[in-house]
Amino acid sequence: MGILNWFRSRTAQFDAERVSDETVRWAVDKAIELTNPRLKLLPDHHRRLAPAIETMIAFLRTQIPALPAARPLSQSAWSADPVLRALFVSPADVARVLARADDVRALFERFAEVDAAYLVLGMAFAEQRVFGMALRGDIVQRDVAQTSVSFSDHRTRICERDESLLRRAIGVQLFEHLVGRALAEIGEERSERLELQGSRSLLRARLRLLQQHGPGLGSMFGEGPAAPAEQARLESELLANEQQLQALGDGEAILESELECLQKVLSRPQDCLAIEPKRLWLSPMNVVVGQSSGEAAVEVDFAVATLRGAPPIRRAFIIGRVARSDLPAAQQINLADAARYL
Repeated sequence: MGILNWFRSRTAQFDAERVSDETVRWAVDKAIELTNPRLKLLPDHHRRLAPAIETMIAFLRTQIPALPAARPLSQSAWSADPVLRALFVSPADVARVLARADDVRALFERFAEVDAAYLVLGMAFAEQRVFGMALRGDIVQRDVAQTSVSFSDHRTRICERDESLLRRAIGVQLFEHLVGRALAEIGEERSERLELQGSRSLLRARLRLLQQHGPGLGSMFGEGPAAPAEQARLESELLANEQQLQALGDGEAILESELECLQKVLSRPQDCLAIEPKRLWLSPMNVVVGQSSGEAAVEVDFAVATLRGAPPIRRAFIIGRVARSDLPAAQQINLADAARYL
């Protein structure tokens, strides 16, 4: 199966909660297809890579439970949910984000029997030290050092028909991110060897194409794929790239080095990514307060994903449940307003 078929079918197969021989074999095959299909030429490639895959799956099994529980996500839920009030300034902001949720809309169109969709809402998350007022007993103190938090750049990308399928899809995104990190390291190692300039450029092009096509946690946090015409061009280039990789000589020493790099990254997934639950007590102004401070505050829980790499990425996210009846109409381009800027 080619890499493009992998992208089209990936969300239905990976199960981080059940470590079977079938799951390990499937993950080994996919890691090799995404990195370099010629790694299959190495003797015992499956046996050598399987322990790293098992370590990776065991790590994912510790990360998936850290995901927050799904919560209703709609304009009407904003006033009753303190978490949504902390994440969005107003209910209209919720509606604007959902109006751009084209993947959710496509899911509802594909599955007419589905009444609700589950999605990942990714956000930029910032903590800032500020000075403000605080209540100490009956006395209001000024210029008190405080921590203010903010959420912005709300994006939705991956969605599924139920929560279990969504969590499996997230597992695939984590898996893809790790393979992408291995591919990046392979390219860096090859850059030090002048005789490998040709294949190094192929690997770099392959990494760029994979990143633009939507693998890994970029799509989880809202980095959507290219437009249809651009996707067609990327698919054509990606197929040509695979053919060029297939045409390379055996280079057993090179393949050995690539397999070792893949083993190293997959056997130490904690060096590349982490998901941690976050729970804060926030005032109505999103200032962090102590749980026993006596100030008006609500408990806000979400998760923070840290992707280590160049550049590193840190994003907050929640899992939302969107009812079909709560999904706003798609945003329409206002041609009159656009014409004013031409």
